[in-house]
Amino acid sequence: MTKAILSLGSNLGDRVHYINKAINSLENIPKLELLKISSYYETEPYGVNEVQNKYINCCVKLNTSLNSSELLGVCLGIESALGRKRDYKFCPRTIDIDLIAYGNEVKNEENLILPHPRLFERAFVLVPLKEICPEGSFEGLNFLQNFKNCDLKEIRKYK
Repeated sequence: MTKAILSLGSNLGDRVHYINKAINSLENIPKLELLKISSYYETEPYGVNEVQNKYINCCVKLNTSLNSSELLGVCLGIESALGRKRDYKFCPRTIDIDLIAYGNEVKNEENLILPHPRLFERAFVLVPLKEICPEGSFEGLNFLQNFKNCDLKEIRKYK
């Protein structure tokens, strides 16, 4: 079994519903065991020049016997089942599931880069990640300094 980190986000419709449905879908995948789920956080949309709803984000730590490409396929399948559209970059979405880290695997392929290339830039990943990995690292990936340097003004725990 390999530990992995996923980041989930939603800013369309009933955002909490979509996050919960995605987590429930993950729980029903054979060869996958959820270990920790962070609190939900509300954040401003990232990288957009248009008016969009705020996001609900969280991180999930899991164990899996799926390889990283298979796990990515599971995530994309859940996104599709929950109505994810990819009309343009940073478009609003019912659900977004990013594979942030898969064990200590380093990969640079067209469809999968590990660890996620923008992990260290995004408070909406670093804050929930720090909650489920309080030591500030995951499988040798140290993010504590990035967490200390991230802008926390735009992120708040969702009630």
